Amino acid sequence: GKVSKRLYVGGLGHTVSKAELEERFGKFGSVLEAEIITRKDDQGNPTKTFAYISVNISDADLKKCMSVLNKTKWKGGTLQIELAKESFLHRCVRKIKQQKTSSLHLNSCQIYALCKENH
Repeated sequence: GKVSKRLYVGGLGHTVSKAELEERFGKFGSVLEAEIITRKDDQGNPTKTFAYISVNISDADLKKCMSVLNKTKWKGGTLQIELAKESFLHRCVRKIKQQKTSSLHLNSCQIYALCKENH
C-alpha cells in the first residue's frame, strides 16, 4: 500500500520552483506538500537549496524514485535524495502533544522550548 513518506532532497538548483519539484516527484507518487529552503550567506547569495517533500508512495515506487532521480543533474544542481529523518525536535513536540494532560497549559512555543532544553 501507499504510505506517506517525507523525503529530503538536497543539491537543488537555486531557481527550482515548488511546482517543478511537485511535477518531478509526482511521477512516482502523489505529492502532499513540498517545502523549499534556501540558505544564504551574509551578502544574501544563496549557498544551499534543499527541500522536504511529503509524498504518498509505495515502497516499490520509492525505490524507483530514488534510483531514477538520485545523483541526477537538474537545473544546475545534483539531486541528493534520502528519507528524511524525523528531527529530534519534531518527535519531542509530538510526544508532548500526545500526553495531552501535561501539555494543556503549554503553548507551542513553550513545548518547543522544553524540547530544546532536553536535547
